[in-house]
Amino acid sequence: MPSLSSRISSLNAGGSDGWGIFYKARALKAQGAAVIELTIGEPDARTDPAILDALSASARGGHTGYAVVPGIPALRDAIAARLTRRTGVPTTRDNVLVTPGGQSALFAAHMAACDPGQTALMVEPYYVTYPGTIRTAGARPVAVPTDPARGFLPDPAPLARIAAQTGAASLLVNTPNNPTGAVYPAATLAGIAEVAQAQDLWLISDEVYDTQIWQGQHLSPRALPGMAERTLVVGSLSKSHAMTGSRIGWLAGPAEALAALVDLATNTTYGVPGYIQDAALFALTQGPDLEQRIAAPFRRRRDLARQILGAQRVVRLMPSDGAMYLFLDIRATGLSGEGFAEALLDSQRIAVMPGESFGPSAAGFVRVALTLPDDLLAEALQRICSFAAGRAQAA
Repeated sequence: MPSLSSRISSLNAGGSDGWGIFYKARALKAQGAAVIELTIGEPDARTDPAILDALSASARGGHTGYAVVPGIPALRDAIAARLTRRTGVPTTRDNVLVTPGGQSALFAAHMAACDPGQTALMVEPYYVTYPGTIRTAGARPVAVPTDPARGFLPDPAPLARIAAQTGAASLLVNTPNNPTGAVYPAATLAGIAEVAQAQDLWLISDEVYDTQIWQGQHLSPRALPGMAERTLVVGSLSKSHAMTGSRIGWLAGPAEALAALVDLATNTTYGVPGYIQDAALFALTQGPDLEQRIAAPFRRRRDLARQILGAQRVVRLMPSDGAMYLFLDIRATGLSGEGFAEALLDSQRIAVMPGESFGPSAAGFVRVALTLPDDLLAEALQRICSFAAGRAQAA
């Protein structure tokens, strides 16, 4: 066959896409093995039946044809109202583009921010798709390292230096953070905003976990002085409303940028099915009560995990202030995150994500998703700690 394009063949820069353990675990399950999966952020609660009823009613009512590409006006209005209420930044439908999930919004944001070959910065640890998404948009991903001793919070000084050295066009941040659970405090975001303005960067803010705050307060950098005109916010109903499979999200930002991105949507996704948008609109009209109900199990499991992990000294839990994950420091075992995850899956049939999947700053860590019932999660964590203790003694 003809050769594949360099764009496709180089998406992972010749390395792993970070999903190796996940694929291995799924293969073992397909062979009949009993595997405890703690890999992906898939809420164990399914989409609320009332939302599915709204989806079904819309589809059966005939909203199955092409929907308006930027998103149906009522949904864009609801998203804008939500952003205004939650961030304090006045937002209208002209500031919102409905997308097929947050992943599509990430791609659109980088297409808007970066010309081919330009540098797009991303803060480590980063979600595993970030580098490939940036390459797909034709830009060059450059990671900004962070230090576990600082809670993986970005330091403005090296950030400014890297931005200047690379001539970066954009910076991607994620708070609450996947994988670390860090919620960026106001001082950190102020430092990031200062760098973005000084270096004339687009700031792309992935805020899909904004309803999962266990400690502290979520602050959107779009709300900081001088940032509304240079910030693109990625949002989604996947985590806040347990609608992962519905693929419904948005990008919010300056009206001029969003108007231009309608052309991108016209030539790529051609919008989102109308019945899914109607279901999303219904979900948003249920208000914060539904969001809090969906977030509650993750808060409870985070507290449960802190009790279990606090009773031993080998596996260290990083501060988990938000999102549905635990980030575990397993360096006392002498293993890398990849080595630990491989050995844990082989011997215990427990699947976790290696820290190295999220960038070099996360080497020696593993990520655990809080997506199992409490009793099964507790059992898995106790087995992880016992496994780690055995490895630490042998190290």
